[in-house]
Amino acid sequence: MKPSLALFLLAPLAAAALLSACGETATLPVAAGMGPSPRLPAPHKTLLPTVNVAPAKGWSEGATPIAAAGLSVAAYASGLDHPRWLYVLPNGDVLVAETNAPPKPEDGKGIKGFVMRQLMKRAGAGTPSAERITLLRGLRADGTAETKTVFVDHLSSPFGMALVGNDFYVANSDAVVRYTYTAGQTHLDGAGTKLVDLPAGPINHHWTKNLIASPDGAKLYATVGSNSNVGENGLAAEEGRAAIWEIDRASGAHRIFASGLRNPNGMAWTAGPTPGSATLWTVANERDEIGSDLVPDYLTSVHDGAFYGWPFSYYGQNVDARVQPPHPDMVVKAIAPDYALGAHTASLGLAASQGTSLPAAFGTGMFVGQHGSWNRRPHSGYKVIFVPFVDGKPQGDPVDVLTGFLSADGDAYGRPVGVAIDKTGALLVADDVGNAIWRVTGGAPQVAAR
Repeated sequence: MKPSLALFLLAPLAAAALLSACGETATLPVAAGMGPSPRLPAPHKTLLPTVNVAPAKGWSEGATPIAAAGLSVAAYASGLDHPRWLYVLPNGDVLVAETNAPPKPEDGKGIKGFVMRQLMKRAGAGTPSAERITLLRGLRADGTAETKTVFVDHLSSPFGMALVGNDFYVANSDAVVRYTYTAGQTHLDGAGTKLVDLPAGPINHHWTKNLIASPDGAKLYATVGSNSNVGENGLAAEEGRAAIWEIDRASGAHRIFASGLRNPNGMAWTAGPTPGSATLWTVANERDEIGSDLVPDYLTSVHDGAFYGWPFSYYGQNVDARVQPPHPDMVVKAIAPDYALGAHTASLGLAASQGTSLPAAFGTGMFVGQHGSWNRRPHSGYKVIFVPFVDGKPQGDPVDVLTGFLSADGDAYGRPVGVAIDKTGALLVADDVGNAIWRVTGGAPQVAAR
């Protein structure tokens, strides 16, 4: 190989190593950016963004995460292909979206784009999408599922799922598709019918699209993340994005229900005092590249017509000076979220605790799956937490439910994503690096050998 060609080919790898070594270090503990009133220090912008990837290692045989005191954890299913999201059917069957990002040819071109792709591969996010939803049924004496079957395949980076009556909906990266479902069915027939297109295209930066049905079943709500970090691809590329959509199930007609949410994912309802007064909640990932201490991801109630700041401001009306031209008219509309979840924790999964059989301390609140940081030093997230609620609002400190996803050397045994409550009241956790579904129950904690 000629020296010039070798240098050309090695340059991106050298850039990746340089990028990994650069950046800054947090000055606050993760906990300072959590709770109803997080600390928000001044932005810390560096020449190169902070990159601190936890290399994907996977679990050794028989090893598990560490459950909190009074809880136990065991593998409900293993050997899956990048399981990201969960949905529990009324009969107790558990659906798992085995999925990964679609092709995004315009997302991060050039050396920087190449470097970021290599770093994401190191984090376990570079595998092709399996494009399927798998059904897990039953419970053996050892805690594993009795059967595993392909529920529906040939999808397009599927993520969110919702069942209303006999209509089963899948949120692919580019559309919501409807199938006819019969109780107990183990495989869906046919290609499904498109209900509505979702923003996608050659950038499709935040590709995960989640779904939840309204309590009366008339509407679907879909999360659509932004096409950039802070609008650097132009606001035209953000049309319909950084938002939660409301979709009419009968016609597919849709509107923006709430906006200014950089990357919302998990959604859940809490019941209101009267019929029709339920509150929608979401967890959202906030912006990067202004320091390890900013900006906290968050859990918030979502109100019709509300604006939550992105890209012009963060955590309410804290202006992001990188966004030009500024829009003070939009900043004054920005609503501060209800509860901070820590900077760069990549909080994705959300499940209301209603119906759980875990101890009473976990009876009222939300479980949150924190996928874990790639751009904070030291790492944050890589755990499942519980946020307690009092009088319908998140209050107090979060409680660790499942930890141990990181080794002492900073390798990732696993990364938790989607969370759900199964029909027995146990907590299920999708782990897309460990390729497993963990099942958390009440009982003595298990500490697995490494």
